[in-house]
Formats: sequence, structure tokens, C-alpha cells
Amino acid sequence: MDAVKLSVLDVAPVGTGYSATEALRTSTELAQRAEQWGFHRFWVAEHHNMPGIASSSPPVLLAHLAAHTSTLRLGSGGVMLPNHAPLVVAEQFGTLQALHPGRIDIGIGRAPGTDQVTMRALRRGGGAESVEEFPQALGELIGFVTGSFAQDHPYSRMHAVPGPASGIEAGGEFASSEAPVWLLGSSGYSAQLAGILGLPFAFAHHFSGQHTLPALELYRESFQPSEALKEPYSMIAAGVIAADTHEQAERLALSQALSMLRLRGGNPGRMPSPEEAEAYPWTPAEREFVSNYRGRHISGDLAEVRAGMRELRERTQVDELMVISNVYGHDARIRSYELIAKAWGLIEE
Repeated sequence: MDAVKLSVLDVAPVGTGYSATEALRTSTELAQRAEQWGFHRFWVAEHHNMPGIASSSPPVLLAHLAAHTSTLRLGSGGVMLPNHAPLVVAEQFGTLQALHPGRIDIGIGRAPGTDQVTMRALRRGGGAESVEEFPQALGELIGFVTGSFAQDHPYSRMHAVPGPASGIEAGGEFASSEAPVWLLGSSGYSAQLAGILGLPFAFAHHFSGQHTLPALELYRESFQPSEALKEPYSMIAAGVIAADTHEQAERLALSQALSMLRLRGGNPGRMPSPEEAEAYPWTPAEREFVSNYRGRHISGDLAEVRAGMRELRERTQVDELMVISNVYGHDARIRSYELIAKAWGLIEE
């Protein structure tokens, strides 16, 4: 259907009545199916203190997924860099790259991926890093990944072992032979920084859709060629829910919306079932939240999802589209991605 590559973003959602073990098994099966269906990448996202999300440790989960697939590109979407020392991230992903050459991406985010109390528990050393400190940490990570610290840099004689460049063959979609570092974002700040540094950029359209077009424009305007990337390369993560009928998709979408409502209200939990969402006593304000939240997502049957995905790609002109189908239940989750693959022409209807 489209030359634009299609990829998966996964958070290993844990629904009511399910365990983290079952959610992670579904993620493993989903990665295997995604490889068979022709998806390009499979990324997992770092979140903490969220009972409904089991992807708190991307490097560990990626190691498992890589061992159960053979060609699929795998990566973090993302690792929240302020929670980690840059050298640790470089060595974790260097180990993954040494084990699975040419298949690993390092997607980096600036947000904590959690609440303020959990953030302090993660970082131990104190409060949030400032905006000014993030570029320095990112620069250190890139230095460890590429081995390109300046001669007078304090870390110029240090090396990430294994380094992310271990066992990589030159060539591919990026100019560099190293595992590409992506910058993730939901605002103009990350978009501009990705452009200035010459990094590929992934935007969180699924929860910051009102900023998507301005951020992509800023990234393209700010872009400066680098050793890693000669031209801008952008991707957006879009929320998509597909089902065999419009009515089924609506029930799954309502369940997801209630989960997000609880998260935004400071009461995160496991993803509610569609039955629980239908029985929930929605207030007018909550229904308005659902309407606004749903407006940034694509849902429906095969034809509706096909039209929505095509329109989104045409409007954003991204080089790659990544979809997150955060729905309740093993079968519905697998089926949603299968229908998405059909909608994009990866597999026959």
C-alpha cells in the first residue's frame, strides 16, 4: 500500500485479570508475528510504577525478544536517559548489539516516564535533571556509542565495552555503522535538538497530537547533517485500534480511554476490560476527556483504519509510521496488529 515503513511500539499492557507474565508472553508472540507480517521495527517503552505496563526495563525485555526473533529491528521507544548513567545505557545496548548485530536501536527520551516520587526513587541523587543537563547527558551517550569524544574531554580515554558499534556491518538506512541513536519527543525542544545534532527523530503523536506538525517542521528546519544521518529522518508513534467491526473497535477504545483517564488522574492501574469500561459511571467532564483523547487516535474496522493511517501519513509526511495498539486481552491485541498490517498492505486481506 505504501513505501513508508510500518513499525510497532509496545508497552506490554497488563489488563485486569491478567499477569505481567501473560502480558510479556503476548509481547513475545506479537514480536514474532510482527516479524512474520513484515513490520520493520519493534520498540518497547520505559515506564515505572504503572501496574498496567510491564515494560519497565527495555534492555531486559529486548534481550528476550531478540532471542525469539531473527530479523526484526528492536529498540527502545524509549529509554528515559535522565533515569540512567549514559555509560550504563551504552554498555547495555552495546551488549544487545554484540549479541544481535545490526538489529538494535537506541531510542532516548527526556521525560522520567513516571511520577515525581518514583522518579526520585529511580535517580536517588535528587531531583529532576534540568533542560540544560539533558543535552550534556545525551552528548555523553553519543560519545560512548561512537567513541568520538574530543581529545580534551574527561571521558576521552573511556570506552563502552561492549560498545554499540560491536559487530555492525556498514550500510543500511543510516550513514553510520553504529547502532543509531534516536531522539524521542513530544515537544519542539526535542525536535529542535534532534535536528541540530543530526539524529533521527520520533514524535509521540499518540499523546501529543496537537504538537505533531509544528515539531516535525521544526525538526526539518533545524536539521544539520551528521556522521550518523545525512538527511532528516522522522517517525511518529500513532495510537491505532483495529477490530473486525467498528463496534468492537469502539469497545476496545473505550477501555483504553478509561485506563488513560485513571492514569491522568493519578490512579494508574491495570487496563480495564471493555465490560468494566461500559459499566463505569462516566461524568460529563470525563466523557469530554474521552472525546478529546479519542480524537488523536485511529480506530475502527479494516477500512476505517486504512483510511486513517493513510491520511495521517499524508498529513505528516513522515519517513516511517510506528503504531501502538494498546488494547485489552491477548487475542484482541494480536488481531488489532494483524488488521493494521493488512490495512498497510503488509499482508493480504
